[in-house]
Amino acid sequence: MNFGPRTSEADSHSILDAALDAGVFFIDTANVYGGDAGSGATEEILGRWFAGGGKREQTVLATKVFGNTGPGPNDGRLSARHIVQACEDSLGRLQTDRIDLYQMHHVDRHTPWDEIWQAMDRLVQQGKVLYVGTSNFAGWQIVQGQEAAARRNLLGLLSEQSLYNLNDRTIELEVLPACESYGIGVLPWSPLSGGRLAGVLDNGGLRRQSKEIQDEVAERHHTFAAWEELCAEIGQSPATVALSWLLHQPGVTAPIIGPRTLDQLHSVLGAVDVQLDEPTMARLDEIWPGPGGEAPEAYAW
Repeated sequence: MNFGPRTSEADSHSILDAALDAGVFFIDTANVYGGDAGSGATEEILGRWFAGGGKREQTVLATKVFGNTGPGPNDGRLSARHIVQACEDSLGRLQTDRIDLYQMHHVDRHTPWDEIWQAMDRLVQQGKVLYVGTSNFAGWQIVQGQEAAARRNLLGLLSEQSLYNLNDRTIELEVLPACESYGIGVLPWSPLSGGRLAGVLDNGGLRRQSKEIQDEVAERHHTFAAWEELCAEIGQSPATVALSWLLHQPGVTAPIIGPRTLDQLHSVLGAVDVQLDEPTMARLDEIWPGPGGEAPEAYAW
């Protein structure tokens, strides 16, 4: 998402090269990413990276559909028309013949699942899409989607990309249980809670954050202080611990990281090798309490 708006194309390609060299082969983007450069600019940067050296065959590529790409009635959401056209447009920008994981970027309450699956199945049959996923869906909507797919004898959803981190644990109520029940992988986005979990109290980190985060940290200073003290005790950076905690959660396949620089990429890759013991996991639950487990036990007997 940062490629284009915040990171130059040359630096974006350097980050992608370094990630691939480090064994990171899953790339996630969206058709609307691009910021001031315009919707699709990020996909174009990726497409030019794919254009050389056989890199496309070394990666699993995911993009998304939902957001408005124009002023027309079919330029957004999840109508069959938009799903098919947006896929064609993304394939062109990405300079590839297929999207490995095509994700619905948000819920469309006005389009029935049968219409969505008709469009997705068409793309799968044409070989333009291999697997289908969701992003920002509620647990019951994931169930609806899977049951609608089953009625059409389709594979259904492969993954859900959802907001999930130590500071945002709502999906533990119903999204995670629904995904585990159906065998759907979970791809957490914003694993560092917009920078809150990256270490904001030391080295002037808080000054670089938005006013919203500064106000939140001021209000919950005790929580952030306890968090960063724990990370210091175990000798790991806050960002590394936050990512490692996600990797310890049942059902989580891989957090989505969004490095703006090579240094940011290298600083978090070590999370895959960090093991958090039970006492540390318990202390993290004390500092960042979740909703209390799965529904309905989280709020009922």
